[in-house]
Amino acid sequence: MKISKIAAATARRLFGLCQVNGQLDDNKLRDLVSKLIAAKPRDFQAILASIQRLVRLEEARRAVTVESAVALDAAERQKVEAGLTKDYGNKLTIEYKINPELLGGLRIKVGDDVLDGSVQGRIDRLSKAF
Repeated sequence: MKISKIAAATARRLFGLCQVNGQLDDNKLRDLVSKLIAAKPRDFQAILASIQRLVRLEEARRAVTVESAVALDAAERQKVEAGLTKDYGNKLTIEYKINPELLGGLRIKVGDDVLDGSVQGRIDRLSKAF
């Protein structure tokens, strides 16, 4: 389905109204979708498709993968989660993976951002410098 510029702009405005302090409010989004379906304004299916795309992008932006060479204990996980919450906000979906190739340290992926503090990452950066 091709989405018109007007429908995409409307969806972005409505999606912006569903956010509170930079965080997506699920209740506001649910109310918005139900009101759109009930009112059926012009091009409402394209608006809903565009809102769905924006929600998927927001969920991807909140997905976090923490890779480490060894399993992290509860205190280390809590410290990582506190730092990520401080920098990226609440409602993060954090997944922990063990990757022995890292040799040590952490590689954290938050949406499109990659924070590489692993030994392997440092070795790779050093080898590229020569």
